[in-house]
Amino acid sequence: MKTLVLFIVASVIFSCKTSISKEKVNKIKEEVYGIDKEHAHKKAIELIPEDFFWNSIDEFASFGSDEGDLALAEFREWKKLNPNIPTYECLKWTIESLGELSIVDFNDEILDRKLIKSQISDENFDDHYYIFTVDICAIATGFGQLVDDGEIDKKNKPLIQRAIERQKIWAELKPNWDSEFKTEYIRRLNVLKRVLKEA
Repeated sequence: MKTLVLFIVASVIFSCKTSISKEKVNKIKEEVYGIDKEHAHKKAIELIPEDFFWNSIDEFASFGSDEGDLALAEFREWKKLNPNIPTYECLKWTIESLGELSIVDFNDEILDRKLIKSQISDENFDDHYYIFTVDICAIATGFGQLVDDGEIDKKNKPLIQRAIERQKIWAELKPNWDSEFKTEYIRRLNVLKRVLKEA
């Protein structure tokens, strides 16, 4: 849908015969916003044929939530501005800035079930933000590289793996989630875990 809107805008601009060059119009047509299977790397499509991954409106798909969608857009913008810098730096920046922590603190200790359970029950701790948002943005940033480049840098994988694992625990412990919903969400996270190993 977003690609269609960009195409229509580009067509209108071109048909109005403004001073915008044909090269600029083509660039507008080429830029893709959000998750788009038609423009994804072939390897990403082979590794993840599951429809949920490519869904741009499913809140619990990697790029369907506002958080995941924005993380993908931020990753792509970062890549344009930093083509020669390892993507680990973008992932690190995402986790540190959103989580308000040092990357060294995004370690296996965050996977402690007792800790996560206490964070969920603590009224002064926003688990939706500090767990869901941070993890989803880390996952979307990491898998954004797979979608665009057909690979995930090896150095990024432990951070993405940790985010996936914490999401699984968080989902299991959420007291107000329907059991069918939890099961489906965890199934999707297991798909991501499988793909992360293969990418």
